[in-house]
Amino acid sequence: QVQLVESGGGLVQAGGSLRLSCAASASIFRLADMGWYRQAPGKQREWVSDITRSGSTNYADSVKGRFTSSRDNAKNTMYLQMNSLKPEDTGVYYCNSVRALSHGSAFPWGRGTQVTVSS
Repeated sequence: QVQLVESGGGLVQAGGSLRLSCAASASIFRLADMGWYRQAPGKQREWVSDITRSGSTNYADSVKGRFTSSRDNAKNTMYLQMNSLKPEDTGVYYCNSVRALSHGSAFPWGRGTQVTVSS
């Protein structure tokens, strides 16, 4: 069973940057279109970004122009570069298959990584 491990979160001031990583335990990752998701305290999990297996990306309007998704299929790892962070970006960030929230996740959810942006 594929395991997803998110890392790279932390506490940062508004305007700062973080780079998140998502490592998959199996090479099936290379065949999967993947997404980043986040869940703020007291709110439902929401979609942040998609990245196809070939590297095409799509972003939620709230992060467009500030966040960049990438992946290294040889390392079974994907990344989320987050710049110009805002307090509203605070939450736990997860990776999983695309459309996981609407169609069900292809993989078990990981523990996520906490991002806290202070004002």
